[in-house]
Parts: sequence; structure tokens; C-alpha cells
Amino acid sequence: MPNIKLMENALPIAPLKIAALDSCKDLGQKVNDYIVQFRQQTLKESLDSPLFSSYQLDNYLVKCNCPRFGSGEAKGLISESIRGKDLFIMVDVCNYSLTYKVNGHLNHMSPDDHYQDLKRIISAANGKAHRLNVIMPFLYESRQHKRTKRESLDCALALQELIDMGVDNILTFDAHDPRVQNSIPLHGFDNFNPPYQFMKALLRAEPELIVDKEHLMIVSPDEGAMHRAVYFSNVLGVNMGMFYKRRDYSTIINGKNPIVAHEFLGDDIHGKDIIIIDDMISSGESMLDVARQIKERGASRVFVCTAFGLFTEGFDIFDDYYNKGYIDRVITTNLTYLPPVAYEKPYFVVADMSKFIALIIDALNHDISIGAVLNPTDKIHALLKKHNESLGI
Repeated sequence: MPNIKLMENALPIAPLKIAALDSCKDLGQKVNDYIVQFRQQTLKESLDSPLFSSYQLDNYLVKCNCPRFGSGEAKGLISESIRGKDLFIMVDVCNYSLTYKVNGHLNHMSPDDHYQDLKRIISAANGKAHRLNVIMPFLYESRQHKRTKRESLDCALALQELIDMGVDNILTFDAHDPRVQNSIPLHGFDNFNPPYQFMKALLRAEPELIVDKEHLMIVSPDEGAMHRAVYFSNVLGVNMGMFYKRRDYSTIINGKNPIVAHEFLGDDIHGKDIIIIDDMISSGESMLDVARQIKERGASRVFVCTAFGLFTEGFDIFDDYYNKGYIDRVITTNLTYLPPVAYEKPYFVVADMSKFIALIIDALNHDISIGAVLNPTDKIHALLKKHNESLGI
């Protein structure tokens, strides 16, 4: 565990509590179990001190929910005291599996509904928590992060609203554009990335993978994912390439300009394994078109790594591309809701993020540096060294 020595010598800022909303219950339970495990293994010598009276618990989860009235209106409810607690609220704004009734009609919860529930729980805390922290793996409205015409700036407004409600820290993962934090420059905003978890999951699924310039290459599917690909390729010590999207800016379809073609910039990829890295899969059409073109250029295997697997159009197109040999693995995290059918796919691999989140929460609760968690370079190097030793390289 990073910073374990610092944690053993640091006092928690306040007793820890985690409020996992219904949208994030499974992930919240896993995070809670890891924190329980961490603290049962602690080497602190003064646990009998009153300062540590609620340090080692069997459960840090707070009972909370947002019951709805028949009209569709709701209220936030916290079923136990959180006075003086360091409260972490977890919400998954992309969990479309939850439903509620409006005048007898069934509605699936949208990101707007989840965001409102988050505010309800913050309101139910009533300013009594010692500190409020929001863990929102997929940043609400983060795809609308800049203004190009007369448009709303939803993400920036949401961040400012949360700060105005008393939130101290906002934690997210692989934000579409982390510069949106400029809307709250004097408040806590941390953006974490999962490259270590990607490599760990990929090497577990493909134990014979050779990581060097002759056998592996990183590809960015567009210019927006360049910074992810540059970091990944530098840490792994391999080359990278990129596609850029030629769009038709004269028309708008489904809220965006349609892609006319993908153009590739980079070295020869013939015979190499390729990792395509991006922040999300929405419908998947753009990502899969890139994978098809890579295969047609002679790539050996294609692995898709993405933080958020939204799969808004289902899995049929992924099944088709897998059967045609265009993709070999799709690796995504469990930060957002994944339908049960995803786990049945032969190409699907989950990068579990629960331990990572538990480490972040534990470090912040002790009010110590999270630099080691923010920068996974050393962990990736250690993982590659162990992997190469197993291959005899």
C-alpha cells in the first residue's frame, strides 16, 4: 500500500464514513471491504486512544437512500448520525439500470436524476459532517466541458454548485477534459487515471504479451486522447501512433458532427500488438472503426482499454467485430454500471478499481499526500519487471 508508513504515523482527520448511493452500492461495498482489511492490518500502537475509537470498524458504510413519491419527486435520507464525520459520498451518474415511477409510468434514472440524488444526500447531511467529499467516477456532464457556440457549460456549473453546497473535495477518474477544474480553482479537485489497472488486467488476460517496441504499440483513437497515449507509451517504453477524425462540420447528428474518416499518423504497425486507449466507449462505433483500420494495416492483436464502458448501443456490434477478428480484448473499469451480459462476453475484461478507490479514501482520511496514488509510474514499472521475469526476458 502506498504511503503505509505515513498512514501509520498520521491521525485521521475525522472518523471515516462512506455514503454509497444506490447507483454505486456494489462498488461502495467493495471499497468498504478493502478499507476494513487495511485497518485491521494496521501497525498503529495507540489504537486504544480515544482518537482511534472509531478507527477499526467492521463497516464504514452509512445507510442512505432517496425514496420517491408517486409524482416522481424525491428526498434524501441518511439513517444515522454523520456529525463530525469525514464523509465520502459515492455516486455513479451513468447507472441507467435503476428505475422509479412517475404517475404509474416507469422511468430509468438519467445522469440528471443521479446528480439530484447526490445533492439530496448532501442536503440531508445538513452541514453536520466535518468534511464532505464527493467521489464521482464519471464526472457529471463532463462531455460538455467547453463552449463553442451559444451553449451551456453544464459541468462547470455543477462543480460550482457542489462547492456552494459545502463540498470540500471532488474526486473523479479520467475526466474528459480535466481543465474543467478551472471553474473551481481554489477548491479540491482530483482526477485519477487507471493505466496501472489496465496493464494489470491485460497482463492477467494475456500472460504471454511481450511489452517492447518490436512487439507492442499504443494508439490514440483521436487527438483528445493523445495525453493518455503519450503517458502510457512513455511508461511502457514503446512507440505510439494516433488517428485524427475528419468531421463534417456542416451537419449535426445526435448532438455532434458526424465523422467522415479516421486518418492514421504513426509508424508501421504490421505484426505488432496494439493497445487503443481512450476515456470512454459510448456507442463504440468510432473506437471499433479505428480497430478495424488497425487490423487492416496488419496488426497482430488489438486490445481496447477504456475507463468507462457505457455501451449505449449494446454489444451486438462488438460481438460482430470480435467474430470478424477486428478486436481481441475490450478492457474497461467497474467505475460505472456494467450490464450482467458484459461479463459473459469472451473478449470482455474488467479492471477492478475498488482497491484503488479505497487507497485514495484512506490516504485522504489521514490527510496525507496522495502523490503516490496519483502517479502510478513506479507501480507499472514493478508490474512489467515481474511480468518480464515470468517470461524469462
